[in-house]
Amino acid sequence: MKIEKAEELRQHMHGLAESLGNLLVEGFHYMALFAIGGVTAWAAVHAFFDMVAKGHISIDDILLLFIYLELGAMVGIYFKTNHMPIRFLIYVAITALTRLMIGDISHNHTPTWGVVIVSGAILLLALSNLVVRYASSRFPSEKSDSPSSVRRRFVTSKEKATATTE
Repeated sequence: MKIEKAEELRQHMHGLAESLGNLLVEGFHYMALFAIGGVTAWAAVHAFFDMVAKGHISIDDILLLFIYLELGAMVGIYFKTNHMPIRFLIYVAITALTRLMIGDISHNHTPTWGVVIVSGAILLLALSNLVVRYASSRFPSEKSDSPSSVRRRFVTSKEKATATTE
């Protein structure tokens, strides 16, 4: 009788600790996402006002705004799905390399081997994006493993186990 009471108390304590841990992890998760989203928006607005103050906008500036847009979209998707979209990181890298290449060509006006190397890197990133897209369509990921979804699956399986033993 005492052993059953101790086991019940242990399970209750374990449930409370797990719930508190999930609350702290999810709280940090949301605070970090809001901070990253806020900093991204702040940087984009700051860059935009610098462009306006400069009086003209170059293709480098427009590509920089696209980088901020992709970062913001990545934060939004991660906020909604708890999945980091690797494709968006690849898009950011492609845009950054394109910005580098266009800036180099527009300032130096002479193509060099650096342009060929950057073009090759962009091609590799585009191919890796193709591989990622193919793999994600061929082998789709399972449901989210966020703490709340894990808890829901644990509670559901626990309820099923309790129902079958009764």
